[in-house]
Amino acid sequence: MTDLELIFNMLGEASTTEIAKKKNTKGFGENKFAAKEGGKIAGDARKKLELKTGDKVVSEKNYLNLTKKKRKELK
Repeated sequence: MTDLELIFNMLGEASTTEIAKKKNTKGFGENKFAAKEGGKIAGDARKKLELKTGDKVVSEKNYLNLTKKKRKELK
């Protein structure tokens, strides 16, 4: 992942945590709602940055996209 991918991922996780704390969520359903809200915050921020820069934030630098040989080399 790139730095920006990690930053937006962290923003989504931190937003979700704060929403869950403030709303004192209980159970799967309430936490699922908080996760969707947190993810939307990060998604909206990512889209705004992409509009301003003209570049995509999400890259193909993903562990799953590597060949099996490359994955073994990284281990």
